[in-house]
Amino acid sequence: EQGVTMDFIRQQVKVGFLGVTAEQAKTAVIAYEPIWAIGTGKTATPEIAQSVHAHIRQYLAGFDAAVAAKVQILYGGSVTGATAADLFGQPDIDGGLVGGASLKVDDFSQIIAGAAQ
Repeated sequence: EQGVTMDFIRQQVKVGFLGVTAEQAKTAVIAYEPIWAIGTGKTATPEIAQSVHAHIRQYLAGFDAAVAAKVQILYGGSVTGATAADLFGQPDIDGGLVGGASLKVDDFSQIIAGAAQ
């Protein structure tokens, strides 16, 4: 809402990869969850989530394209069975960091089904 998401994300990724070699970075997993989604049950639209994930991947590609292609970027903003297929269908969203829904068998099963689509 303040228009600083991409600047904030770039800074976090930059700091997170300090001292990490390109070879090590290829096995990295980045989890992105909007601050406003933490503990709220709110989920970013697939388009918003994709936009941030693509930005993360493009930022990494500025350092090393091979690393950017290998890094797994997960979305963690209240993934549900209803949102999983649309989120995981985005080209730069490689999976989900599932929270409370993982504790409910029916909900988690729907997320798995959404991921398989």
